[in-house]
Amino acid sequence: MQNGAPIMIPFLSAVKIALGSIRSAKLRSTLTVLGIVIGVAAVIANVSLGASFNQHFTNEVNNLGSNFIYIQGMQQKLFYDNEMKIVENTPGVSGVSPLKAQTAEVTYMSQTKNIMVSGVGGDYDKVANSRLQKGTFINDNDGYVAVIGYKVANEKFDRNISVRNSINITFKVGENEKVTKTFKVKAIIKNPENTVVQAYDDNVAVLIPIDVMNEVLDEKDYGGVFAMAEDSTKIQETSDEVDKRLARNFGISERDFEDKDSRPYMLINQAQILKQTGMMAAALSSFLTTVALISLLVGSIGIMNIMLVSVTERTREIGVLKSLGFTGFDILFLFMIESILLGVFGGVLGSTVGIAGAYSVETLLKLPVVFPLGLIAVGFFVAVVVGFVSGVYPARKAAKMKPVDSLRHE
Repeated sequence: MQNGAPIMIPFLSAVKIALGSIRSAKLRSTLTVLGIVIGVAAVIANVSLGASFNQHFTNEVNNLGSNFIYIQGMQQKLFYDNEMKIVENTPGVSGVSPLKAQTAEVTYMSQTKNIMVSGVGGDYDKVANSRLQKGTFINDNDGYVAVIGYKVANEKFDRNISVRNSINITFKVGENEKVTKTFKVKAIIKNPENTVVQAYDDNVAVLIPIDVMNEVLDEKDYGGVFAMAEDSTKIQETSDEVDKRLARNFGISERDFEDKDSRPYMLINQAQILKQTGMMAAALSSFLTTVALISLLVGSIGIMNIMLVSVTERTREIGVLKSLGFTGFDILFLFMIESILLGVFGGVLGSTVGIAGAYSVETLLKLPVVFPLGLIAVGFFVAVVVGFVSGVYPARKAAKMKPVDSLRHE
């Protein structure tokens, strides 16, 4: 019979013969499977780590605020009540808070530290997604009260600051004058989880009512505006509309609108930062996956090597099989089963090691544990494909051997 005739070897018999061949060369088979294990484990672990970093960056950006749009003045005395109203009345904006910051001297129990003090509105906690550990947030009717960051309360001073404690804040007014006021602590902000991506860190700040801050400083302007888009899918659209309205307010013509440097303010939003962090995570994931694929390539070369050696060692056996009536297709099938089994063993072990390794690293780095759907199946499939492809050439070589030449081989 010629190649292409029905297979004489039953599938289960072929599997038994292949397993016997693998067991007869345990060390070489183990080293070959080890190459696949390392490659598959590296692919699964690195893809998982890439997805985990992406989720980590996304969580950190979400911790900055709820669908936030932040407008920062590039010069002093730029934003007043009128500009606040423009942002607040923009379609798609559901919350607004002014923000004005100054480094001031904060004194508690005779100990003084330089800390960022920010004047904010009553909606700031919702817009900036600030979570409180104790107390209640500032409202628009409050007087000399303060909400302090977790580190200010627990790390900046020798003694911890609690709710209802009093602190003195010394502001710089004008060039040389300083004004000191006493504030009662109304709340303490919960220690945030985000540590990498930060626009403004409430963790090391003191927040006071914006009206009180302007009263102390004898000013009426705001340093910037924190806004919240009502629809997370339309953050960029809402941000663009805010930008257009503010640009028009500051006399920027439509011709100059495309020139970002023409604006006296800077505008960033959550969608932009998510896009940037997504690109960072994708680049990291691509790099890690490329390194892993190189490992997998090395593993596939190992399979091809052991199969070629196996063909050489079993030349006489191949001649016997052919003399008994086995076709070239039967021999091809037998060797392909053996290489695929090596890939299967490597895939199972590699998937297990990859998942365990990714889980360990993600837990150690305190990253979200993420395993993309189908990751195990993909890793297993890749291993089988590698085994199949790597076994094609050796199997074809064995199938083409002539019975007479094979039987003469010593």
